[in-house]
Amino acid sequence: MGDFLLDIGQNPQARKLIKSLGLPIPLPEKLRRARGPWEERPLADVSVVFGAGPEASLANVVAETLAAAGANPYVVGDEGALAPFKAPGESYGRPAKLLAKDAADSEATAKLRAGALVFDATGIEDPAGLRGLYDFFHPWITKLGRSARVVVLGRPPQGASSPAKAAARTALEGFVRSMAKEVGRSGSTAQVVYVEEGAESRLPAVLRFLLSPRSAFITGQPITVTSRVRAPAASPFTRPLDGKVALVTGAARGIGAATAKLLAAEGARVVCLDRPADDGPTSQLAREIGGAVLLADVSDAEAPKLIASELLARFGGVDIVVHNAGITRDKTMARMSPELWDQTLDINLSALVRITDALREKALHDFVRIICLSSIAGIAGNMGQTNYAASKAGVMGFVRALAATDKLSERGITVNAIAPGF
Repeated sequence: MGDFLLDIGQNPQARKLIKSLGLPIPLPEKLRRARGPWEERPLADVSVVFGAGPEASLANVVAETLAAAGANPYVVGDEGALAPFKAPGESYGRPAKLLAKDAADSEATAKLRAGALVFDATGIEDPAGLRGLYDFFHPWITKLGRSARVVVLGRPPQGASSPAKAAARTALEGFVRSMAKEVGRSGSTAQVVYVEEGAESRLPAVLRFLLSPRSAFITGQPITVTSRVRAPAASPFTRPLDGKVALVTGAARGIGAATAKLLAAEGARVVCLDRPADDGPTSQLAREIGGAVLLADVSDAEAPKLIASELLARFGGVDIVVHNAGITRDKTMARMSPELWDQTLDINLSALVRITDALREKALHDFVRIICLSSIAGIAGNMGQTNYAASKAGVMGFVRALAATDKLSERGITVNAIAPGF
């Protein structure tokens, strides 16, 4: 799929024409983004400036992650701040460079363009400690390049030992949401990652994603890393889905087709599910990616049983479930017929619940990943979409409740929702 506006934006004649016509068309930033499957060193030769507040605790994990991912680390502080980076730097041939706190405007950093700024705020204990954010970002934000990344690391506000500590930790979210708007003009992003104590070993995969071009369309988000769900013995960074079976509903086109292709590129055997009426495009996609076809109308009462039995009989079960099938039937409430309301809620929400329940009986392997497509409309609402917004908000509620199920956590099964926007 081409990027029409981006292509126009790169054409000098088109830019001149748009300007002369006075058209209010904002030309979007051309983002640095990934193509193809994951690589071993997604941060190859990316300059990452790292800083930490007092009593911060994640420098060792960050140092190992950056070195293994191929980054060039720059550490702001003194020799003590550099210490966690020495061993990883020697192991991977990526020695970190020390930067004085007042070096942002020096001749030594005149040519530095950082691909990322990472700040460890896990030691912030009260609102006064938030000054550390200013002290790090104020001088170094001017060194941030285009399509760059800002990541703040903290501890979750939930379970904080005092209201003041909870306030300081929650403040990190407001900071990155605003920072995301400031750096977004250059195609850059900002996130806060809350790392639960005891879950530090699970941070590298999250950092690799957020600092890489693969996170180009995610910004201003709080992400929490916990150890509540049992983890597999090993999780490779490349070809992580080799030998896995993935089900994608609504796979014939759009987000579903793009998802199926991406999963296949990472090694999964993708089962492309769509309506019998879409047999043509579904079969074409399956042939293209070496997948399989499963035709079913998710609104059919017998569909859940059929899907579960087919996955068991043909593949022995499933490892990844992407609930993508959905529809829009937009009308204002005054003009909406009961048929449009019922159809939207049934396909977008009820069918998802029915299918998941059927799969949970026997078809889910251990360490399954269940991903449900929600929508920004489910968070913020939208004119003429009361039915759609209700269904997508319902998906979020379903995900939160199902994710908290101890039986799934014990089996290493995670449940998440993604809310795309334009």
